[in-house]
Amino acid sequence: MQPEFITFKKFDDPALAQALTDLLEEAGIEHQTEKGGFSFDPTFAASSELSTEYRVKISADDFTRANELLNASEAEDIKHVDKSYYLFSFTNAELMEILEKADEWSSFDHQLARKLLAERDIDVSDQKLAEINQNRIDELKAPESTQREWVIIGYIFALMGGVLGIFIGWMLSSHKKTLPTGEKVFVYSEADRKQGKNIRYISIVVTVVAVTYRVIREMTMQ
Repeated sequence: MQPEFITFKKFDDPALAQALTDLLEEAGIEHQTEKGGFSFDPTFAASSELSTEYRVKISADDFTRANELLNASEAEDIKHVDKSYYLFSFTNAELMEILEKADEWSSFDHQLARKLLAERDIDVSDQKLAEINQNRIDELKAPESTQREWVIIGYIFALMGGVLGIFIGWMLSSHKKTLPTGEKVFVYSEADRKQGKNIRYISIVVTVVAVTYRVIREMTMQ
């Protein structure tokens, strides 16, 4: 059975995306590449526009291994980085934030931040890093705050019928995000998801009733 591929990294530079796919290829990790949401040639020959988003997708089971490969590949590069590189001017707190939010930074910056902190006698041991990573995962797993406004808007459009109410209901009840580990979790709380299901069902019922009424009315007027 073909595994489900989900976005591992996004790039606006095709060369960076190509470098990652080469690394995955060498490690024997199955992957897919997409450009702007559409299927794209992994040679990246079709375009060089920096505004275009390139998404490299892999199986969720390979996220940890792929991250380890990225970190290992950057380990040698950070030894030769120029001292003018912007991270050298970062404070300890700013460098620590890179470690705490590794998913928002490149593997190169993450590895360099760790190296700089170690040189400043800050504890960035494997155990410390594991604690930081787990705290980040727990933070990302937490659902968004109560979506009171969207729930109200959703019910309004649900009673009006139409696609918008169905979409809002689907968004609240089903929308998920992908964690750095590859795990997918719901974005909204259980309470908001229940409201989303209600909104979706009401929207569908009202829409069906409205369409049926219009059809019957038109038939009777003929």
